[in-house]
Amino acid sequence: MSSKTQQNRDKLIIKTSIIGILTNIFLATFKAIIGIVSNSIAVTLDAVNNLSDALSSVITIVGTKLAGKLPDKKHPFGYGRIEYLSAMIVSGIVLYAGITSLVESFKKIIHPETPDYSTVSLVIIAVAVLVKIILGKYVKSQGEKVNSGSLVASGSDALFDAILSGSVLASAILFILTDISLEAYVGVLISGFIIKSGIEMMKDTLNEILGTRADKEMTNKIKQLLLSESKVRGVYDLIMYNYGPDKYYASVHLDLPDTMTAKEIDKLTRKLEAKVYQETGVILAGVGLYAYHTKNDVAMKIQKEVMSKVMKHKWAIQVHGFYLDMKEKEMHFDVVMSFDIKPEEGIKILHQEIHKLYPKYDIQILPDIDISTTE
Repeated sequence: MSSKTQQNRDKLIIKTSIIGILTNIFLATFKAIIGIVSNSIAVTLDAVNNLSDALSSVITIVGTKLAGKLPDKKHPFGYGRIEYLSAMIVSGIVLYAGITSLVESFKKIIHPETPDYSTVSLVIIAVAVLVKIILGKYVKSQGEKVNSGSLVASGSDALFDAILSGSVLASAILFILTDISLEAYVGVLISGFIIKSGIEMMKDTLNEILGTRADKEMTNKIKQLLLSESKVRGVYDLIMYNYGPDKYYASVHLDLPDTMTAKEIDKLTRKLEAKVYQETGVILAGVGLYAYHTKNDVAMKIQKEVMSKVMKHKWAIQVHGFYLDMKEKEMHFDVVMSFDIKPEEGIKILHQEIHKLYPKYDIQILPDIDISTTE
């Protein structure tokens, strides 16, 4: 991602977050007044929820500012991952607000109080529902546009809030019409949704921090760009390293003919690195090489037989990096295995099978994890 694109992204996140802060403070103020005047625990908790949303937006802004710092000696890959930490803090705040609300709601169930609604309070709650729907859709769409987990989470949370505020409005109307108070129970419902939202936000952020499978569309695009060069017969072991939203480094192995010189390989890899960066914004930090036989018919026949033998196993996804030294009697290749089998178990099975076919060869098989295959 270019610095200009990054700046535009940061500006959009901050602008959207400021709109969220102002809107939520406005809603929280009116709801708090209504909740206190009407003695409504549900409305008061809804106001608290709006305040937590405003605080979440503040943390999103701080996280975005810190994440935008330039790389330095201590952090050469930049500070992009701070966004994940800010999203984690946001989810923690949401979770805390939900648990606190749940406790207060149960207190009101044990010691109920009669609410007193006015027409003005009902109108304000109804307007708040509409505002939250508009805000939620706007924030979520902006978050998806710039791949901001914090904004997407905030937008989803706002849409949940609209549903919950709607339930508060419904319980208020029910009380006015029937004198049946569901205030505290609606508070429990609101708390449950808030807690659920916080847990889901935390799980999503933890997955990003721990590392997830790279986006299939992105990896396929990179592979196609690399395969667009006629000399490249195969692209393997593509691994994406994430240093924040849309900040990726990658390493890859290319299958090239064994006749290429170091000068030709250097020229080719530089060209491919530039092409991938221009088209995707991903930096190819490491390009490894596999050499394939171009003139040795016997070696190619052995390769075909070995690949056929390996691919008979359902857990064997791909074979690559095959090379044969007939003079030194050495054979080595990599096998991508699914998570259905332990790597050491798969290697043992394959080694025994291939050794029966070629007992005179020193066979080396390396297991690869199913990270970015296109199957």
